[in-house]
Amino acid sequence: MSVTAALQNDPAPILACTVARDVQKFDLLIEDMETEMGESWGDLTFEDARVFFAQPDAQHLEFVAIAIDEEDEVNLAVIADLISTANSNGLKVILIAEEVSPIALHQLLKLGAREFAPYPLPEGALHDAIERLRAPAPTNQLTAPLHSGLPGGKGANKNGVIVTLHGLAGGVGTTTLAVNIAWELANIEPKKPTRVCMIDLDLQFGSVATYLDLPRRDAVYELWSDTEVVDNDSFLSALDCFNEKLHVLTAPADILPLDMVSPQDIERVLEFATANFDYVVVDMPTTIVQWTETVLSASHVYLTALELDMRSAQNTLRMVRALKSEELPFEKLRYVLNRAPKFTDLNGKSRVKRMAESLDIEIELQMPDGGKPVVQSGDHGLPLAETAAKNPLRKEILKLAQSIHLHNTEQAEESASK
Repeated sequence: MSVTAALQNDPAPILACTVARDVQKFDLLIEDMETEMGESWGDLTFEDARVFFAQPDAQHLEFVAIAIDEEDEVNLAVIADLISTANSNGLKVILIAEEVSPIALHQLLKLGAREFAPYPLPEGALHDAIERLRAPAPTNQLTAPLHSGLPGGKGANKNGVIVTLHGLAGGVGTTTLAVNIAWELANIEPKKPTRVCMIDLDLQFGSVATYLDLPRRDAVYELWSDTEVVDNDSFLSALDCFNEKLHVLTAPADILPLDMVSPQDIERVLEFATANFDYVVVDMPTTIVQWTETVLSASHVYLTALELDMRSAQNTLRMVRALKSEELPFEKLRYVLNRAPKFTDLNGKSRVKRMAESLDIEIELQMPDGGKPVVQSGDHGLPLAETAAKNPLRKEILKLAQSIHLHNTEQAEESASK
C-alpha cells in the first residue's frame, strides 16, 4: 500500500499501523509490514497517532509499531505519552528502535511496550514479535514450583541450590566452568533428572548464550527492565532451553548499564529460579556492583576463579579487602585455580602453594588446562561433555558437580531424618 495514504481513508480493513516521525527512514519496517499485513496497515505521525488511538476505529488494531531513532530522544516525553495512551486504550505496542540509549529504552519499555525489536530489523524479527502478540498466554511445564528436598531455601517454595561463579580477572575461564558445571548437574542423575537453571548476570559481555548456541531474546531485556511486574510464567517464558535439559536466562542482546539492575531485581529473579529448579548456576561479571552482595548472600556455593599469575593474586587481595571493609561474608569464597600446573610440574605446584600462603587463602580446587578442545567446544556452542568427554578439564568439572550434588543430597536426607 502507499504508506502516505491517510489511515482512516484506506479502503482495506486496517489491522495495524506504524508510528514514526518519518516512516520512510525505516524502509525495512515498511517491507516487513507489507509482508506481514499486506494492505491492512497504515502509518501515522506521533501527533496524529495520539488522537487516533482514542477513536473507536483504533480498537480493531491488532498492534501498533512505534519506530524511533536517536533523533527522537529529545521527544521522549511525547513518545512515552503515546505508549501510555495506546495502553490505556487496549492497544499492543511493538517498539522498534535504532541507536537509542539503553536508558531511554528502559523507560519506554517500562511504560508498557509489549515487544521490542532493534533496527535495522533482523530477519524474521517483526514476524516473531507479531506471532508472540497473537499467541495465547504462554504455558510452561515448569510453572509448578519444585520441591526437590535440597537445602537452602528460606521458605517452602525456595528449595533450589545457588551455585555462583565469579572470575577474579578477565579470561580466567569462569563462564566455561559455569556452563559445564550447569550441564553436568543437569545430567547428574539420568534416572531422576535434576532441573537446572543457568543465569548470566554479566549484562554487558555475558557469553553463556554463545557457549550454548542460544539466541539472545528481547524477553530477557524486558524481564530486567521491570522485575516488579514479572510473575512465574513470564520468568519461565524468558528462559531458553538447551538440549531439553538446561534452562538458561541469557545476557541481553545489547550492552546495558550494570546499575540498571537493582539488588531487589536480582533477589526477585533468584526467588523465581530457586522456586522452580533444583540448581541455579549463576555466572557473575568480574566487576563488583551493588547487587554482588545480594548474590553472595543468597549463594550456597560461591566459587571464585583465578589463575596462577600476578593479576589474579592482586585482584584476590582487593576482593577480600573489599568484602571485609563492608563486613560481608568473605569466608564464603571458595577458590578455584583454573589452568593449574600438571601433577608432574613440581615447580608449578610449589608456586601454587606459595601463592595461597601469601594471600592467606586455601585453593581448594585446581582445574587442569583443557587445551584447544575447550576453545573449540565454546565455538561450537556445546559443553565439553558433548564434544570432548575424556578431556581432563571435563573430568574434573564432573567430579566437582558430583561433589556438590552428593553434599546437598546428604544434607537433604539428614534434614528429612530429623
